[in-house]
Amino acid sequence: MKKGPRNCSARRTTRPVRVGGVEIGGGAPVSVQTMTKTDTSDAEATLAQIKQVAAAGADLVRVALPNAGTLDAFERLCAESPLPVIADIHFDHRLAIETARRGAAKLRINPGNLGGRERLAAVLEAATQAGIPVRVGVNAGSLPRDLLESHGGPTAEAMAESAVRMVDEAQDLGFGDLVVSLKASDVSRTIEANRLFAATSDLPLHLGVTEAGLGQEAVVRSAVGIGTLLAEGLGDTIRVSLTEDPGQEVRTGRQILQALGMIPGPVLVSCPTCGRCKVDLRPLAEAIRLALEGVTEPVVVAVMGCEVNGPGEARHADVGLAAGQDTVVLFRRGEIVGRVPMAEAAPALIAELASLLGR
Repeated sequence: MKKGPRNCSARRTTRPVRVGGVEIGGGAPVSVQTMTKTDTSDAEATLAQIKQVAAAGADLVRVALPNAGTLDAFERLCAESPLPVIADIHFDHRLAIETARRGAAKLRINPGNLGGRERLAAVLEAATQAGIPVRVGVNAGSLPRDLLESHGGPTAEAMAESAVRMVDEAQDLGFGDLVVSLKASDVSRTIEANRLFAATSDLPLHLGVTEAGLGQEAVVRSAVGIGTLLAEGLGDTIRVSLTEDPGQEVRTGRQILQALGMIPGPVLVSCPTCGRCKVDLRPLAEAIRLALEGVTEPVVVAVMGCEVNGPGEARHADVGLAAGQDTVVLFRRGEIVGRVPMAEAAPALIAELASLLGR
């Protein structure tokens, strides 16, 4: 089968960090993570959502712990989750310490809101004893006041300086098992902040465009921000932040990686159609797209609708078809393998795909 596109740039060399059974950095594949959107104290609902995102292809999952009432449920999640569970902590350093003791595979903290160096040191000591890493997260919406004043606002430079400051403080306390994120809702600022920080450090980067929104706009913003950095060789784990079901975050993240050739998977090449197209191609393309769900092999499938690019794209795919007015021509790796009526096009192409995959 055809190979996917190659990465646009060699990946940045970073030190490895292990989160449960998943390695971040050190040349490991870029992992996809998401965050549960249930009440963490409802262990049943949260565990069901974790299983859902695992089925969608997530490598890691993060849960929020807003108060001590979530700790018992969190402990159960860590024991029963099919994925390593990351504890997301803000403000209360005691929650971070306790989750480290109760099975967290990683802590996500913002040192700026934990209450000072002494409390940060206690959290890092708990992480050391548990043998787990820590992500220090910089968000444009919560930068230290002095950096906002010196940079004239939440600029990319202010974000990068905040990240350097956080990392330096953790390392001064003797802790180096770190992952770093620099996120803004603005795509350009997110890209530039990560570029600036990456030039100063070999720590692995967690990528994302925070509060991206919902629907197509959010998917596009996330894909542009995360995809640009990945194409430049930056990034070791990603989270697509959508006001959507977390399974959609995972699917979008995996599609970004697949588009860059960083993970295998099927590619559907589908004609956009124009005035030359003599058939209703969209239902046919939709049927093929549904048939590709669950396929993990790097197979290219073409569904084309006119004589300009149709035969060429179909011929260059692993399997494909070029539609005429009443019939379609089926191709398999450059060779015509049949002609069928338009009404039989979808099942015929699906059967050809199954044959190719040995199913």
